[in-house]
Amino acid sequence: MATKRDYYEVLGVDKNASDQDIKSAFRKKAKEFHPDLNKDNPDAAEKFKEAQEAYSVLSDENKRKMYDQYGHAGVGAGGPGGAGGYGGFQGGFDAGDFDFGDIFDSIFGGGFGGGFSNFGGGGSSRSRSARGNDVLMRMDITFDEAIYGCEKKFNVDVVEECDSCRGAGGFDSETCSNCHGSGTVTTQQNTILGSFMSKTTCPECNGKGRTFKKKCSECNGKGRIKKNKRLTINIPAGINTGDRQRVSGKGGPGVNGGENGDLYLEFVVGEHKYFIRDNDDIYLEVPINMIDAITGCKKEIPTLYGNVKINIPAGTDSGDKQRIRGKGVDNKYNRHKGDMFIVFKVYTPKKISKDQKKLIDQLSKTDFDTTEISNFDKFVKNND
Repeated sequence: MATKRDYYEVLGVDKNASDQDIKSAFRKKAKEFHPDLNKDNPDAAEKFKEAQEAYSVLSDENKRKMYDQYGHAGVGAGGPGGAGGYGGFQGGFDAGDFDFGDIFDSIFGGGFGGGFSNFGGGGSSRSRSARGNDVLMRMDITFDEAIYGCEKKFNVDVVEECDSCRGAGGFDSETCSNCHGSGTVTTQQNTILGSFMSKTTCPECNGKGRTFKKKCSECNGKGRIKKNKRLTINIPAGINTGDRQRVSGKGGPGVNGGENGDLYLEFVVGEHKYFIRDNDDIYLEVPINMIDAITGCKKEIPTLYGNVKINIPAGTDSGDKQRIRGKGVDNKYNRHKGDMFIVFKVYTPKKISKDQKKLIDQLSKTDFDTTEISNFDKFVKNND
């Protein structure tokens, strides 16, 4: 089996990285390996999945602590923080942190001689209700949808209460004849430690203590039914790749009457043809010709909120930047407003006339008074 890479290595951050560093690193990885943006890269989907897995652990404070202490074993099935672990069992434990009835039930299949079920404060004659699992779903949105916010409609499978039986699972309920309403049945088990009485959930009523004369045909007695529903959410302005939005009660179904889990939408934002986003700041490369760069000029440029005029100073070079405060992303998600940075790119003509060449020859005799040029000319002479 292939060895998993270190999660910090996957995201390209060190172990002291802040939550914001981890979030930013995931956004970059998500853009780099998004399958829809890297269709020519056969490894993109796998690397995107790997980055998602790393982010899901390192962005969760508790999971990150377990990972830092135990590695992958700490957050996988069977590890201290995984599905099969018992919290801090490896490093000592506090009896108040555990339900020993559940532990012995998992070993012997039921109550341990009837005495241990209340040792840790737990144990119940009927099956316990449990909240459903949370579900993570990826949603692609455009650059404009992320910047300005939008209303988004999407389809999702959800498990809801059956309308026919109103969640009961059947009609005309009566006391279960198998467990006599207790929800459990007791059997004797012979083990290497001797004979023990074991309590298990009644298979006839699934621990409810009651059965129905007529099972609901709509939900097949489960009380819940899967439906494909079209949901509508309002996405706030400023959402970015890696940000999540919770949709309450639309996750995995609960067990034994437990409430549904939640649905989390994780966004992947598309790119713009001209605007480049860095968190809440916006960068725009503005082309100017050589004359405008030399003499300076006024130029109209686009922003996220309409066109504005800027003054381009004389002597502008390629790579020079100009900052426009407050013209970045107005982020309603984190209540922050970014700035816009104009990056100039100076273009020189490819073809010129004879008269233009004479003018440029005259211009070349100009004393540019540039230290960098003077120093370079000295270097050339000394290197001869």
